Parts: sequence; structure tokens; C-alpha cells
Amino acid sequence: MATNDTISDMLTRIRNACAVRHPTTIVPTTRMTRSIAKVLQEEGFIEGFEEAGEGVKKHLVISLKYKSRGRQPIINTLKRVSKPGLRVYSNRKDLPRVLGGIGIAIISTSKGIMTDREARRQKRRGERFFVTFGKQTFNIPKNLVITH
Repeated sequence: MATNDTISDMLTRIRNACAVRHPTTIVPTTRMTRSIAKVLQEEGFIEGFEEAGEGVKKHLVISLKYKSRGRQPIINTLKRVSKPGLRVYSNRKDLPRVLGGIGIAIISTSKGIMTDREARRQKRRGERFFVTFGKQTFNIPKNLVITH
């Protein structure tokens, strides 16, 4: 099925696959979907992806990531920000911090697709495609003491 908005289609397929706990999902291959999948993998939101098929029928097989206990998906929310009918651009000073840095915003810049953190570090501006956040695990420093 052809779609005009490949990014929204990709996000919907990932969201639906996570909802029913599928191990993988299939997304049509474009340079944009490949770049987005690469950023999601680097940030730890998906296990990985690989290209399959030949010619016009190429697609990405995205391996989704779950927490081991209860098979809860790592991706909690995928929200499209910039849409074909209403593009949303941000300069480097207005780039969002998603949940104080727990989530990420995917930005399209002149240097390619990158996270909001990377765009801020490189002092880039661009179009905000979507934001995502999830149940990322992180290590607590050993010398940290929590009191009530």
C-alpha cells in the first residue's frame, strides 16, 4: 500500500507492533526511514534493523526492544510533531528537551537526521519530525545516597 507520509506510516507500524508485543515490524525502505531507524537503534529504542527484499519491494525489518520482565516495550510514546500539512521547525535555541532529557526528539538538519541532543551539540536547526520516550534503563552511581 502506497502512502504519502512514510514517517507517520513508520511510527504507526512501530506503535502497533509494540502494542501487540510483536518481535519485529516491517516498514517500506526509504532513505528517511533508514536514517530514523539508525537513530532509534543508536539511542537504544530498538534492537536493530535490516534491509530485506529486492528492487522496488525493499523494506526494513525492525527488531523491537522489550524489557525482559513482562515484555514491556521500551518505546512508550511516539508522537509525530511536524506533519505534511503543518511543518514545525526549530532553531537551535528552541530545540525541545523531551521529558528533561529522558526522551528524544528526532530532527532533520542540513547534516542529516539526528537527535535533539546532537543537534544542540552541533548548533544545528531543523525540522522536528517526532518525539519518543520510553522506559530506558540507566545506572545509578554507587555513591548516590537517597534519603526521605
